[in-house]
Amino acid sequence: MLKVIFYIKSQKMNKAGESPIMAKISYKLKNVAMSTGKFISAERWEFTNRLRNVLKLEREKVLKQSLDNFQFAIEKKFNELYKFDPEVSLLLLKKELAGKSRTETASVTILQVMEKHNSYFKRKVNAGERAAASLQKYERAKDLLQNFMRKHYNLSDIDATQVNSAFVHNLEDFLRYESSFKGRTGIKNNSVVKYIKIYKTACNYCIKLDLLAKNPFNVFQGRLKVTDAVFLTQAELNLIEGKTMPAERLGRVRDIFLFSCYTGYAPVDACGLTEENIFTGNNGELWLITNRAKTAIQANVPVLPPVANIIQKYRGKQPGLIPKISNQKMNAYLKELADICCIDKHLTWYVARHTFATTVTLGNGVRIENVSAMMGHTNIKQTQHYAKVLDENVMDDMQKLMDKYK
Repeated sequence: MLKVIFYIKSQKMNKAGESPIMAKISYKLKNVAMSTGKFISAERWEFTNRLRNVLKLEREKVLKQSLDNFQFAIEKKFNELYKFDPEVSLLLLKKELAGKSRTETASVTILQVMEKHNSYFKRKVNAGERAAASLQKYERAKDLLQNFMRKHYNLSDIDATQVNSAFVHNLEDFLRYESSFKGRTGIKNNSVVKYIKIYKTACNYCIKLDLLAKNPFNVFQGRLKVTDAVFLTQAELNLIEGKTMPAERLGRVRDIFLFSCYTGYAPVDACGLTEENIFTGNNGELWLITNRAKTAIQANVPVLPPVANIIQKYRGKQPGLIPKISNQKMNAYLKELADICCIDKHLTWYVARHTFATTVTLGNGVRIENVSAMMGHTNIKQTQHYAKVLDENVMDDMQKLMDKYK
């Protein structure tokens, strides 16, 4: 809790024999002192009990009001900084109150920028507002940045103000062609763009805290390359549903996969669903209601018959609506599932999400605005990346046109 105490430096006096009034600001066992710019004699300070008694002299009344205003300014600025980071820096608070410009803020290294942001993001994860997998990406980005500086500059860290266009360009090249992870060398374009976006996000966070004056990563002009999302047709969905599985584990994987195909939930969201996420609508229909772990946006989806059957099949057998399984095992078993069903596509858990957007919803005439809402997207553009127009939809529309011209 923030605490402000006023005191005087009795050992110092101006020509009028008055001592400067100081403010001691304390927060979380740390404190900083700063001058209020006001003066009072030690005798009057003690006589008025630090200006707490009923004051009779007009000058002291004005002085008391000035100190009250000063304390109010401290608390107001503290609350502004607290909104961005509860670990408020008292030195930064002091600089803000002194009216220092952003260019005069304390020096911060680029790794400190990442650590500051990741610490903030971790609190959001602990509060259930963001996904733990996203935090892992931010930590991985910090490690890559550190590896780059060691290899190219033989440094463990540098001041953030020294990050220039050449640094960003060299970092991009390092990520694309030299970085290594799990035995692989180099990162593909979209991952490079996402990593540098992470650095940009961390810098923007520190700009809000007045730790940085500008974002050095704004010079990066890379763009994501839009690739066609893999999805299943209705015939392929029917094939998977009707296929007899040779092993119980593959049966579970098939059910989990189909659950996501008919709900559009990402892995982390699907595995977190419980009976508490099932709600009954005004017309008696069942809905799944939850917030996406990635964006904290509500994603409400009606329970389609295939989903209802899967929920009933596993009801009471585990804490959640469906069995839990790791992404790694799930994707490995989906390869077996594709082979068994003779589907020549690289199946992953996210293929189910693409299938929901394309085949299950848009392919059956559901408006893209509603699809976007069910998938928990922040805008239609995100949905358009997943949702591809099916050939049969094009042919249906063109057949109407053909009939008209006939």
